[in-house]
This record gives sequence, C-alpha cells and structure tokens, in this order.
Amino acid sequence: MVRDLKQLVKAYDVRGVVPDQWDESLAHAFGAAFVEVIGGSAVVVGHDMRPSSPSLSRAFAEGAASRGADVVEIGLCSTDQLYYASGSLDLPGAMFTASHNPAQYNGIKLCRAGAAPVGQDTGLSDIRELVESWLDEDGKVHVPAAEVAAVGALSAKETLGGYADHLRKLVDLTAIRPLKVAVDAGNGMGGHTVPTVLDGLPLDVVPMYFELDGTFPNHEANPLDPANLVDLQAKVREVGADIGLAFDGDADRCFVIDENGDPVSPSAITALVAEREIARARASGEQNPTIIHNLITSWTVPEVVRDLGGVPVRTRVGHSFIKQEMANTDAVFGGEHSAHYYFRDFWRADTGMLAALHVLAALGGQDGPLSALTAKYERYAASGEINSTVADQAAATEKVRAAYAGLEGVTTDELDGLTVAGPDWWFNLRASNTEPLLRLNAEAKDPAKMAELRDGVLAIVRG
Repeated sequence: MVRDLKQLVKAYDVRGVVPDQWDESLAHAFGAAFVEVIGGSAVVVGHDMRPSSPSLSRAFAEGAASRGADVVEIGLCSTDQLYYASGSLDLPGAMFTASHNPAQYNGIKLCRAGAAPVGQDTGLSDIRELVESWLDEDGKVHVPAAEVAAVGALSAKETLGGYADHLRKLVDLTAIRPLKVAVDAGNGMGGHTVPTVLDGLPLDVVPMYFELDGTFPNHEANPLDPANLVDLQAKVREVGADIGLAFDGDADRCFVIDENGDPVSPSAITALVAEREIARARASGEQNPTIIHNLITSWTVPEVVRDLGGVPVRTRVGHSFIKQEMANTDAVFGGEHSAHYYFRDFWRADTGMLAALHVLAALGGQDGPLSALTAKYERYAASGEINSTVADQAAATEKVRAAYAGLEGVTTDELDGLTVAGPDWWFNLRASNTEPLLRLNAEAKDPAKMAELRDGVLAIVRG
C-alpha cells in the first residue's frame, strides 16, 4: 500500500482491491478518521455479503470506537437499509460494499446523520487527508492514541424488519391485483431484503440467485450491463412473469424488465414514479412539487413533470449533487439514468426497493401489461451510454464543441461535461474521473436521427 490514497478514495466513496489497495488496518484508520471529521457520539455500520466485508466493517467499528463513538452494528444489509438505519436512528453511517464491482473489490459508502451524503466536498477529502497523515513511507498505518474519556461500546441491532415496514407504509401493495414477479438478486443483498419486504403481499415471487455469495458465481451484480440481464429476461418469458426486477450487488439500484422480457429504461421508471409522487404531493396540498433529474435522463422526464404541474430541476450526474439539490428545493423525488432513485420520504437517499414498490403498485393498480403502462414514457430514441477511450479528453471534447457551435437552433452548456441540444435532439459528452474515457449519451425524436447523431459525434471523438 502507498501513502497517496487518491486512487482508493473516489468522489463519493472509498473503493479498491482487497488486500492490494487496502485492508483491515486501513479500515480501522478510516473508522477513527470518520469520527474525528464527522463527529457524533455514535455511528451505525453495516456490510454486504462480500467475503472481506465482515472483517473490514468490524475493523472500521473498532476504529470509530477508539475515538469514543458508540457503534451500532447492523450486520448484513443493503445500502438503502443502512440509509434507513442512519435516518431512523439519526446517526452517521458506514456501509461496506463495492456495489457492482467484482469480488476482489470492497469499499465504504459514508453518510452523516439522517443519511446525508459524505463526498469529496462534504468531508471525504478531509477523511482521506487525515488517514494519509497516519501512514508511514511504506504505507503502514500508525493511528495515534486518542484523548477520549472512554472507548466506545459496540452493540448489535436488527433493522431489516423496520426497513421493510417503513417502505411498505410508503407504498401500499395490499390491494393490487396478483402479479408474478421474477427477481434476480445477482447473489447480492437483494436476496437478503426482497423476501422480507415482499412477504405476504399479493405477489408470486420467482427468485433467482438469492443465495448471498460475494464471489458472484452466476453473473456480475451490475444490471447496467445488458449481459447481466439475460438470465432474468429469459426467466420472465419462461414463467410468464408480469415483471422482472434486477438488483445490483448492494441492492440500492433496481432495473425493470417488462412482460416481454424487454428492459424498461430508467428514464421511463423515473417518469412513472415522478407521476405517482407528484400526485401524492398534490393530494396533500403541495402546489408545485419539485422533481430532480440528472442531465442525461430522457427529455421525457421534465416533459411529464411539467404536464402534471410539477417543477423539473436538472442537475449533474452523481448522488451527492442529486441529494444536495433535493435538499435545496425540497424535491419529492429524484431519478438518474443509472437507476438510482431518491425519495424525500426516505431521507432524500436512494433506494431501488422503494422504486420497485412504486412500479409494482402502478402495474397492479390497473389491468394492462407493463409494456403498455410504460409506453407513454418512451417518447424518444436513446443511444444508451457509449464509452470511447481517448488520449486527450479535453481536446476531443473541444473538437465536438467546434463542430456544433454556431449551428442554427443549437445550444450548448457545461453543467456536467458538454451538452449540445437541437430542436428535437441532444447529446452529452462527459469525461470519466478515473479512466481515459469519454461517455456519450444521445437522444432524438426518432431512431434514424439518433443513429445519425450518435455516429457523427463518435466519428469526431474517435477520429
């Protein structure tokens, strides 16, 4: 290990290979630094099913306790279950997971009390710098003794039941028509949470890969990659399911498959849930509910929000930006292209499970199939995210800007990367923070125009 932790501490979390990049000694240091930077007399800690997670989370807990904080260990949990614990207990929290990354990876997602995010600008860089100050030239950790009245106590707490009850109070499924639901947990934490959350509801659940196994023996727990949806798509068709749900490794994201085995875009799910949340807010007297969407979700989302009397607010990609904008605007809901869904009634945190309950409620509250229900939210043709390896991200982006600048009816902005928009099309080109990649998302009113737009931008980027 080395003194510079910038490759380990990302924009929103800690993530790296175990034990090559980090181990229990560093986890202990992160626990101590977390308490010193964030403060508080107690913290809550949970972990996923990866082989390295129990020992890393325990080391973090002991590090936090060494700084005088009492530690509530909730054990195996999904990331949104950890957010529930942070919110309901009003404690800062740490979730040990590497989400959808391969088995050799692990990480920490951190939050303040009430599930408020901790990112580079909200404490994470300070935590990194403090841990770095405790490393010698060989990367070995030397955490100084703390002047505390007493070492904190470690205690265990069960939160799965409370998490499930909270979600089920927010979305009532008891009166929907019976549905057959295929669920692919990808050997991740969905196998832990889904049985409890959906228990006793009018749902015939067809489980896939519910066995908790952090080596991911069946496929990567990353539903954003279409290859990892193939098994679920086949199962939906095989059993005649009304819907398929796919969760990522830490079960904070949920992807939806319709009855034909076709993926439903996260933008369509964002629009569907936004419609439900706007209706609920207006029914309670809120005049102009705000919905957050990042800048690479479909134009459908702000159109639907405006049509329903809501206020759409466009933001950068990334959960810290979404959560901050939700706090600034008191938004009821926010959605991202990556299938992260954020709810005011869930401490503005992201929860794929709550989004799934909304979709099940909408589907079960009417008689048509899911494909018909979501068709009205599929107004444009989208490219999906396309990555290009480039030596100079800035130079390639500038070539694209020059090609489109000054064209009649075309606008540009730099809220996050380069966004270029015409009357019935748009594209966004964003640089990766960690790799020499440019990420392209394009959308147009019809497939032919989208293909022309996509291919034109890629020709410049890759030329």
